[in-house]
Amino acid sequence: MSSTPNELFSYKPFWPKKFLPVHELPMTREEMDLLGWDSCDVILVTGDAFVDHPSFGAAVIGRLLESHGFRVGILSQPDWKNDDSFLALGRPNLFFGITAGNMDSMVNKYTADRKVRSDDAYTPDGVAGKRPDKATIVYANTIKKLFHHTPIILGGIEASMRRIAYWDYWSNKVRRSILLDAQADLLLYGNAERAVVEVAHRLAKKEPISAMRDIRGTVFADMHELPDEWHSAKVLELPSFSNVAQSPILFQESNLILFRESNPHNAAILVQDYDNNRLVVMPPPLPLSTQELDGVYELPYTRQPHSLYGEKKIPAFEMIRHSVTILRGCFGGCTFCSITAHEGRIIQSRSTQSILQELELIRDQDQSFHGFISDLGGPTANMYQMNCSDPLKQQSCKKLSCLHPQICPHLQTDHKPLRNLYQQARELEGIKKVFVASGLRYDLALRDREYIRDLAKFHTGGYLKVAPEHSDPGVLESMFKPSIDSFEEFSRIFLGYSREAGLEQYLIPYFIAGFPGAGVNEMFALMQWLKKNRYRPRQVQNFLPTPLTLATSMYFSEHGLKRDKKKQFIPIAVAKSASERKLHKAFLQYFKPENQKIIDRYNQISRDEKKIYLKKHK
Repeated sequence: MSSTPNELFSYKPFWPKKFLPVHELPMTREEMDLLGWDSCDVILVTGDAFVDHPSFGAAVIGRLLESHGFRVGILSQPDWKNDDSFLALGRPNLFFGITAGNMDSMVNKYTADRKVRSDDAYTPDGVAGKRPDKATIVYANTIKKLFHHTPIILGGIEASMRRIAYWDYWSNKVRRSILLDAQADLLLYGNAERAVVEVAHRLAKKEPISAMRDIRGTVFADMHELPDEWHSAKVLELPSFSNVAQSPILFQESNLILFRESNPHNAAILVQDYDNNRLVVMPPPLPLSTQELDGVYELPYTRQPHSLYGEKKIPAFEMIRHSVTILRGCFGGCTFCSITAHEGRIIQSRSTQSILQELELIRDQDQSFHGFISDLGGPTANMYQMNCSDPLKQQSCKKLSCLHPQICPHLQTDHKPLRNLYQQARELEGIKKVFVASGLRYDLALRDREYIRDLAKFHTGGYLKVAPEHSDPGVLESMFKPSIDSFEEFSRIFLGYSREAGLEQYLIPYFIAGFPGAGVNEMFALMQWLKKNRYRPRQVQNFLPTPLTLATSMYFSEHGLKRDKKKQFIPIAVAKSASERKLHKAFLQYFKPENQKIIDRYNQISRDEKKIYLKKHK
């Protein structure tokens, strides 16, 4: 199978360690003319404003392809109601690459209660309404209409999390793989650097995209017989689209198979039949080495929004411009989170040298920098350089999480490399404070009290956000989250170290209302826990079922992941009606007068009436 390790920069050496001034990737024909280009080799279409920074996927792919000698143009937030906006850069020589942006376009536009959001952090000045619903499909269909024979390749979080048949919360139905609805040639899921480089070079050698059936991290449709080289590979049949569309239980089985086959060292090729087509999901991409990951982050980004935006501010960029990513992936496997399904469970860490170099770059080149690094983290704050201690075990592992139901004994949980990184970062000249704002796994942190001490003493600015999500053991089991006892222990230690350092600091815990498995009784118990511990959450949200997560399959099927003696999934409580979800949310913010009225109204009814209420609002 193609896309083996150490290929990412095999065509061209790494860029120099010192960043060099570079041209902007063109967004207009005039910019192409100034560069002397008659055409682009690749045009990337994105639902976000274009920010040439390694935190934005289109920039990473654009600069990576450029480092391999390809001319890359950008169509940023094209007007989907006007075909001319898709013609701005002409036809690319190789392919169109399409992404909805750094966020799923539906999550970007709608709240958990299906209400339209008033702003868009990835648009200049935060203006809403600059991208369509299901942006990947709309962009691809328009390009298919205008450029009939040019290959279309999908990527990004929206495509990745819709790579097989998925349940759509907004339309309340099971939809086909986004590849089919977009009429695209290929879908690249997860971190797609190796795959996109290989596809570009093979297309440049005139190989038809229809022949590319051996690349990791790709999804394609093909009704032909399986290639000869697959006969020795492991191939698994997912339940067909027609079956998962009719049976929520089979839908859940399909999702579980995909998650069990997410380890790139042992994953099978997955096949899902449609009425007149067959979807093929190749095994996930192999993790990037530290050297490769460093190379990706050391590409010559301008680290700024495109100059066409002038003085307009892009809120998402303003939030991350003084932050540095140190790792990829997450082995927590929380059932409501897309990180594991998208980036994988194997942690990929940058070198300390590369990270410190980026900090120096921010310090020396960003005129808005005043000495404060807003975050040194990633998908999870404290998994830096953590991995399985037994390579043979890792190659055969099928676990959905390395931390649930308890921390795997083979997992390396040493925080010393991370503590050393923190120390070197805060000792850099010109760096006044390094904050840690990424999501923290406090069950991991409890393995190293020195880490908690450093976090409290040096890297917290008065408030530390953590996410226990719930207090009920059964609900936490459904989430793959640690017990509330772990949070309480972490809280005692963190606050103790804060007092020891003479700092008045607080924890801000996050909770989810209406999670699958949480009935009214569980939410009532959470309210009692909040009162007992004197928490008054200001920011809470109802569970939002996003495509492909295990929690979404539980929400849709109304069954948990556990099975009974007959190996059947066990039914669970699921709050689906607006009134029940409103009640669940009221329990979290019990201190608000309007919510107290909702809770009082519920408490006043009798036990039998409560049973009727729950049945009515199931």
